[in-house]
Amino acid sequence: MNSDNYDLIVVGSGAAGIIAAIVAAREGKKVLLLEKLSKIASKLKATGGGRCNLTNTLSNEDFMAHFGRDGRFMQDALAAFDNKALVTFMDEIGVATHAPDGFRVFPTSHSATTIIEALEKEMQRVGITTLCNQRVERILLIGEHVSGVKTQDNMLNAANVIVATGGLGYPVLGAEGDGYNLASELGHKVTDLSPAMMPLRTKEEWVKNCRADTIAKVELRVDLKKHKKLRAKGDLIFTNHGIRGPVVLDFAREITPLLKKYGEVPLLLNFTKGKNEEEIQKHFKKELANNPSLNALELVSTLLPLALSKEICNLAKIDTTIKYKKVDGKKRSKLISLLAWTPLTVNGHDGFKMAMITRGGISLKEIDPKTMQSRLIKGLYFCGEVMNLDGPCGGYNLQWSFASGYLAGKLL
Repeated sequence: MNSDNYDLIVVGSGAAGIIAAIVAAREGKKVLLLEKLSKIASKLKATGGGRCNLTNTLSNEDFMAHFGRDGRFMQDALAAFDNKALVTFMDEIGVATHAPDGFRVFPTSHSATTIIEALEKEMQRVGITTLCNQRVERILLIGEHVSGVKTQDNMLNAANVIVATGGLGYPVLGAEGDGYNLASELGHKVTDLSPAMMPLRTKEEWVKNCRADTIAKVELRVDLKKHKKLRAKGDLIFTNHGIRGPVVLDFAREITPLLKKYGEVPLLLNFTKGKNEEEIQKHFKKELANNPSLNALELVSTLLPLALSKEICNLAKIDTTIKYKKVDGKKRSKLISLLAWTPLTVNGHDGFKMAMITRGGISLKEIDPKTMQSRLIKGLYFCGEVMNLDGPCGGYNLQWSFASGYLAGKLL
């Protein structure tokens, strides 16, 4: 039994938990940070391939819009701690940052280790107690107010507890859904959980022949009657079993719930930088005017990389050894149609082990956006990915973790 009393116990040492602990300690609170792994910030260390894309340069309004209909939930958190405030905070603890592409903000070292070391130094400076190898099994209550937590070793007392345990993505880095269980045991609703920000598998096997190329500005849309509005645009990479790349990682958050519902999800993809059938025909006429002897493969290759051109010609069942002008009219129409919208069928993924983010989480209706406090239990707070709010690639999710953690720690 541990008789120590804390003002705040933070469960989880990701971006949200660490900044919540620092902010509360700076306000003079006695803070204990608990981590079930042997080291803190394991997932933060892996963020952005280890480069740690902290945030981006969007205005708060544009930033929220990228989270969809629930994005405005973060209005108060961003008002308290937006991208500018995060950059200032990092500068205060000795981490210089920059936005080399004008959008994504990184530490100038391009190393997450730089950030973790600075955060650890600041936690020591403000007197935070950190205990690793501590799995929280239950949040303790007196009536409807938090009184502490129970770990596998101790009963720890605190009038406030922040749950910052993240989602289910990358279980090798400790993501096991602990926060969902802790919250649901106290009466909180946890929505359906799906892996997000991950590669997708396709039914079509021809994709493996196109792995050498990144296709820029690809547009994807879901070819299901009830979900026609779902679409995205960005760079795509083919894999041995499907597709990945920034646009796929972003779009996966829309696809994985549909995959759970329908078993497979038909997509239509435009690889020609948005050209429609009429524009493709005009392009072909121009190329043929310059060189009438071009075959279909040579013609398509003026728009796309050679490997992808071959596969689309194969889909149109065109003999690429003959001149394009001698190809049957129906097959030419089919080719142009395929170039405007190429079908692919998503039929799987690698689950949470490859997911950077979890879609779903603790219901936002049960959390006060002005404080991140539970509407059900006094002294209980949530921040970061454990809540039902996720965004695309590009620093969105890490900024949200920092902002929600800041607000929770500041307004205890």
